[in-house]
Amino acid sequence: MAQISTLAGAVAELVRDGDTVALEGFTHLIPFAAGHEVIRQGRVDLTLVRMTPDLLYDQMVGMGCARKLVFSYGGNPGVGSLHRFRDAIENGWPRPLEIEEHSHAGMANRYAAAAAGLPMAIMRGYAGTDLMERTRVEEIECPFSGEKLVAVPALDLDVAIVHAQEADRDGNVQLWGIPGVQKEAVLGADRSLVTVERIVEALEPRPGGVVIPGWAVDAVAEAPGGSLPSYALGITERDNDFYKFWDKLSRDRDEFRAWMEENVMSGAAV
Repeated sequence: MAQISTLAGAVAELVRDGDTVALEGFTHLIPFAAGHEVIRQGRVDLTLVRMTPDLLYDQMVGMGCARKLVFSYGGNPGVGSLHRFRDAIENGWPRPLEIEEHSHAGMANRYAAAAAGLPMAIMRGYAGTDLMERTRVEEIECPFSGEKLVAVPALDLDVAIVHAQEADRDGNVQLWGIPGVQKEAVLGADRSLVTVERIVEALEPRPGGVVIPGWAVDAVAEAPGGSLPSYALGITERDNDFYKFWDKLSRDRDEFRAWMEENVMSGAAV
């Protein structure tokens, strides 16, 4: 069963230099607190995987954690570009960044294949786009119908990190709201960490809730507000002003570094 741990202890045990790491959560339940701890502990040469890299990966890229990014859409939601991500690609600052871009559906299928223990997923997609020539997909023929389809490789994750609303003391985790691919990420990874808003004596079923059993999780760490400036439905609210603030701040390297030193490296909450 999952071990109840501190966030710092769990990151130290589970995340290693050079790992392929997914910090997932779609729109809400984005594991900012865990990502900040990865930054503070100085992890480098990471391959960061995420369907929609946003501010958290902008911060991790800007602090030199990432060697490669595997993603679908990368941007500041509702605002525009990720400026640290863009600086790394265009100028190699603070280090060159390799990218592997997929469609949104392609990434979801890659997670699902890994969770199922399959080497690939088969889908209709990519055809007619230049991604066919620029990323890791292969055209295949259906042996039954002869239809041309596309195979995408399963994600090979060392670590999956997600945030959820609650866990019980046996390490069973429950999240609700927009489920994203948290469950698939955890099931498809070699190691997993779930940060939660609270630890409860027993999970109560929630409409639309997703339960990740403790046997599939390595560590659970209580981290109230751990998804801010994203949100945890029913517990915290999204800080829309921060997303606008980040667009202006992150354009300048020195201002970005100063903010990260004060607000992340010091251990202060966002």
